[in-house]
Amino acid sequence: MISYEPLWTTLIEKNLSTYDLIYKMGFSANTVYRMKHGKNVTTKTLDELCYALNCSISDIVLHEKE
Repeated sequence: MISYEPLWTTLIEKNLSTYDLIYKMGFSANTVYRMKHGKNVTTKTLDELCYALNCSISDIVLHEKE
């Protein structure tokens, strides 16, 4: 299972919020909603997040064995 828990930690470390993701960085509210609720997003979205936050994929997602 994919967890987006590292994303929320990364946002806190960079002093950013979901508001910043949506209104300043241009991510859709639906994308943020899907990540908050552990739903799937595209690899393109993950790539764009890495670029926007200047971080690696491990700073955004975590694979957890069920």
